[in-house]
Amino acid sequence: MVKRKICVVVTARPSYSRVKSALAAIKNHPKLELQLVIAGSALLDRYGNAVDYIENDGFKVDEKVFMVLEGENPTAMAKTTGLGVMELSNVFYKLQPDAVVTIADRFETISTSIAAAYQNIPLVHIQGGEVTGNIDEKVRHANTKLADIHLVASKEAKERVIKLGENPKMVFNTGCPSIDLAKEVLDNPSLNYNPIQKYGGVGTEIDWKKGYIVVMQHPVTTEYKQSKFDVTTTLEAIKELNIPTFWFWPNVDAGSDGTSSGIRTFRELKKPTNIRFFKNMEPNDFLRLLKNSKCLIGNSSVGIRECSYLGVPVVNIGTRQHKRERGINVIDVNYDKNEIISAIKQHIESSGLTSETIYGNGQSGKKIAEVLATVDLIFHKTITY
Repeated sequence: MVKRKICVVVTARPSYSRVKSALAAIKNHPKLELQLVIAGSALLDRYGNAVDYIENDGFKVDEKVFMVLEGENPTAMAKTTGLGVMELSNVFYKLQPDAVVTIADRFETISTSIAAAYQNIPLVHIQGGEVTGNIDEKVRHANTKLADIHLVASKEAKERVIKLGENPKMVFNTGCPSIDLAKEVLDNPSLNYNPIQKYGGVGTEIDWKKGYIVVMQHPVTTEYKQSKFDVTTTLEAIKELNIPTFWFWPNVDAGSDGTSSGIRTFRELKKPTNIRFFKNMEPNDFLRLLKNSKCLIGNSSVGIRECSYLGVPVVNIGTRQHKRERGINVIDVNYDKNEIISAIKQHIESSGLTSETIYGNGQSGKKIAEVLATVDLIFHKTITY
């Protein structure tokens, strides 16, 4: 039996957790052969090189694509995207996959879509149909229009992809693979490792065992000039609260240099004694850290997706997750120190939250693999208006 070659392209640290269970299901499916390409910031140490985690989880990396240009601004993003198209085109020509999988909405993902679509390789898009209100939303919808098969994460997302004119027979609500990892954690939620001993980090040796919060704040690409001011506002709020804090480094989007500079400047000048800074953690460890925290603060989609399933309180700051489906675990605030502090206190003082299944029930990886094994890969789009 000839197996279908499914090429999955992971372009950033968070994307691996978004697709880990699907990679395992594809790898173990008798009708599928996994081809794994790691690209973009997922290869860079300063953004939490994901390759070691991926290989330690038993996945073979078929190709590595170095494509990120320095700058952390819109021009660098555009040039990185162009370089990605060139490099990934060669990779797909070499690997000859039966289908290519691109994930979500990061700016590099459009490189995957263009390189596959222009070579007439069936393109599979995971997590289409969602809205956020910034450049990520444009990229997500562009991926949708280039894709042939759509593996969406919610009922609302499925309806939106169909409204965009895609063939309803090629839109499947599989849920989000990251919820599969969250289910593993929810089934066994204890924090079974010491985060500082295992991952090091920099900053104060915080006393986290009596309770802590987690911060993950990224720049907003359409507001990148404000990134240093925005992160400084959050830092001031967290320092004033004086609760032990695990703070994670931003991704590679435009404005990340401002976010990183803001963190370094604040760390040197204000010397906060309650914050420990980290680049990355293994996906399951990170979710376990979240599950046992008092609250997640920032603007990461993990607060919208995984935390709704885990029942973790979230203070979502700013516009980065604007219009995205969310659960009762989220309080939305502006970049205002007092608003941030008030929302964190409100969450900490409130009673426990229940699990919500907006983005799936923990079986997404298997559903994705089964679709990829059985869906018709030779077809023409049916466009409706």
